[in-house]
Amino acid sequence: MNERIKRSNDELKADRPTISEVKFIPRLPISILVENVRSVHNVGSIFRSADGFGADKIYLSGYTAHPPREDLHKTALGSEDAVPWEYFKNPIDAAKAIKSEGISLVLIEQTKQSQMMYEMDWEFPICFIVGNEVTGVSEELSALADIHAELPMRGIKQSLNVSVATGVVGYELARAFSFKIEN
Repeated sequence: MNERIKRSNDELKADRPTISEVKFIPRLPISILVENVRSVHNVGSIFRSADGFGADKIYLSGYTAHPPREDLHKTALGSEDAVPWEYFKNPIDAAKAIKSEGISLVLIEQTKQSQMMYEMDWEFPICFIVGNEVTGVSEELSALADIHAELPMRGIKQSLNVSVATGVVGYELARAFSFKIEN
């Protein structure tokens, strides 16, 4: 009989920190500003990715769903209780509050001045901005960004789902931060 390769769900759960323990795990200087994301499931997925890569905070704004909501919890699976978050009705107010803390705003959007995110030398702390599933980040909020970055798209589609893009960007920035502090 072959030995099992994968760890069981119980083994994984045994190694996972509790909500009270996670408060003592250092967070990375990476946060997310979410503007007008209409799908509650996307917001829940953003919480899960943010929890996974160690985001410092999520700023939810506009008509983006925010906790407490049972439908959000179904996708976030408790990560909405682990990742610090704040809601702003006006995304511009959120951006100004973030910038006032000395945090650079990074627009994740294809703009006339955006660069491929894998080619950039990042300075932390960073807050990256993601937006609506159809229209992206508003022009008004885009204008407040310090840096414009995009993900390379090699197929027939011009963009990723907002929650998928958040995971890709978050993990890439986490990798870049870890590399920076190690070197």
